[in-house]
Amino acid sequence: MRRCDALRALSSEHHHGLVITVKVKRAIGTAEAERVWQEVRERFVTELEPHFQEEEVGLLPALERVGETELVRRTHADHAELRRMIREGGMQNMADFGELLSQHIRFEERELFEVAQQKISLDDLAALMK
Repeated sequence: MRRCDALRALSSEHHHGLVITVKVKRAIGTAEAERVWQEVRERFVTELEPHFQEEEVGLLPALERVGETELVRRTHADHAELRRMIREGGMQNMADFGELLSQHIRFEERELFEVAQQKISLDDLAALMK
């Protein structure tokens, strides 16, 4: 999936998110699980939350304007659920967080970004993502 320049930075950040999911999966059930979960929660604040906000402020309103309300709704719902798991903490959320983050990133790469590139002009995308 070739990414336009305007979405390339967000797409690159998805790679970092997938690295987090691998780390979570490897840590579940090990002595390192609590430390890894704490690290993930810290990285959420510094890496994932700013990424979510960038999408929510720029990309999602533009997709809504072109009629992609279902894609926007799902993105907001995933973001809200991931935020809830981080906010609640608790080791019981770790595996679910890793799984949802993985699914969410794949959804954005395969569907959300593809539709954005098809329905929003490259100039408009570039202006939104500055």
